[in-house]
Amino acid sequence: MQDALASAAGLSKADATRAIDALFGSGGIIATELKSGGKVQITGFGSFVVRDRAARTGRDPRTGQALQIAAAKVPAFKAGQALKDGVNS
Repeated sequence: MQDALASAAGLSKADATRAIDALFGSGGIIATELKSGGKVQITGFGSFVVRDRAARTGRDPRTGQALQIAAAKVPAFKAGQALKDGVNS
């Protein structure tokens, strides 16, 4: 991905890597905004949000024994219409 960004934007590979990390890294812009409860919307691409996942009962695949899975907040991505159209054309 760094190579593609570097060539498309005319950046060095090091600059492209830093740009990707600044946006998508664990301490990047998107993660920081989601941690604070916000939403990140990129026009023409989609939006990143945090969703609440309810507690539920799961099964251990090895033993089949029921176990309780705790409620959690999970990051989610919803593709924008332009991205959907681009993928389907």
